Amino acid sequence: MKSDRLLSILLLLQTRGRVTAPELAERLEVSVRTIYRDVEALSASGVPVYAERGRHGGIELLRGFRTDVTGLTADESRALFVLSAQGTHAALGLDAALGSALRKVMAALPAPYRPAAEVASRRILVDATRWNGGPQPPADLDALQDAIFTDRRLKLRYRHGRETRIRTYTVDPYGLVAKAGVWYLVADSRGKPRLFRADRVQSATVLPDPVKRRPGVELADAWTQLRRQVEERPGTIHVTVRVRSDRADLFRRVHGPWLTALPEAEDGGEWVTAHLSYGFLGEARQLLAFGDQVEVVSPPEVRADLARTAASVTELYLSSALPD
Repeated sequence: MKSDRLLSILLLLQTRGRVTAPELAERLEVSVRTIYRDVEALSASGVPVYAERGRHGGIELLRGFRTDVTGLTADESRALFVLSAQGTHAALGLDAALGSALRKVMAALPAPYRPAAEVASRRILVDATRWNGGPQPPADLDALQDAIFTDRRLKLRYRHGRETRIRTYTVDPYGLVAKAGVWYLVADSRGKPRLFRADRVQSATVLPDPVKRRPGVELADAWTQLRRQVEERPGTIHVTVRVRSDRADLFRRVHGPWLTALPEAEDGGEWVTAHLSYGFLGEARQLLAFGDQVEVVSPPEVRADLARTAASVTELYLSSALPD
């Protein structure tokens, strides 16, 4: 454990430059006193590291000192070769760069770890897209990336999901998020967090003005806030349904994004109960795809809407089936 910690300190200092002892202690989950002992151990082993006390002090390596030691364990080596999501790097134009980087990491790995890392790249695949999600419209991420990495504001021409007209926004971007195969731009608009689907951006112009983000807010913070707003948006309709037991697995796969709890078996075992959440009344009509294998228990307005929709569909097909 101590050797791993010493190597972590060395790599952090090499990457970050000057770092305070309390920050190192927090990152490595040890006491400040332990950090100072570790620094002494590094110095005694020949690493040119020194500490300066005081308000602007910190721990730092001698300028120009570098080490080529990767310090990767077998599990860490394996983890690097498991791609985070199929297609993600391609969308960012980084497929070639990723391949090159992994080849360099492979060359730098200790020889005993190389076979395991190579096997991981061929045996593990993460595909974040949903089943039966259909093809996603292409998203042009070039301008969005440009603004994100140069810390510039963006002017967007954007079409919301149910609208035909194009709206214009000037936003301060935090970053891009890929969720279930869909790219989202997380940005502030007039000081408030907003979420923009990248494939609905009609055009994006990088402005010369520097970005103006809220102090102390990072991409992960803004994304968590926006995701919570989507999941807990007002007007959400909570629906309880009964599903035939032999269709429960298929139902869970198809309606997983709307499930708020896993289906639970009822007494007798013929049915399971599931709870779902929809943004508007008509969204629940997708339950009709399961026919009489799914019954809405509540609320009454969803039952009534499905009954009207089913009656309308029945009338349509009966009328077209009648002979002339």
